[in-house]
Amino acid sequence: QVQLVESGGGWVQAGGSLRLSCAASGRACGGNAMGWCRQAPGKKREWVATITSGGTTNYADSVKGRFNISRDNAKNTLYLQMDSLKPGDTAVYYCNWGRDIGGTYYPTDYWGQGAQVTVSS
Repeated sequence: QVQLVESGGGWVQAGGSLRLSCAASGRACGGNAMGWCRQAPGKKREWVATITSGGTTNYADSVKGRFNISRDNAKNTLYLQMDSLKPGDTAVYYCNWGRDIGGTYYPTDYWGQGAQVTVSS
């Protein structure tokens, strides 16, 4: 079992910055990657960024150049630094424990509780 606890998020004006954290605990078989996805009201869940245990990252086109995903393996913590935020980034953000196989991210059923990010214009 893996437990993921998110922190951070909140409200910010457009152009501002926020940072999300996701602390992992417990044990899981396999799994070598983590990621963030988001879901806005009335929209499908969208993958934002993923990172392998070795630090290889992937980003959705909508956040490239503005968001940065990182992880501290010693602290078992995942981060998402969000800069130049836009109203379209408003959503609930979820972290996930996953697997990277051949460069493709495969999510598992381990999710954080979600963190609300609201960006006002």
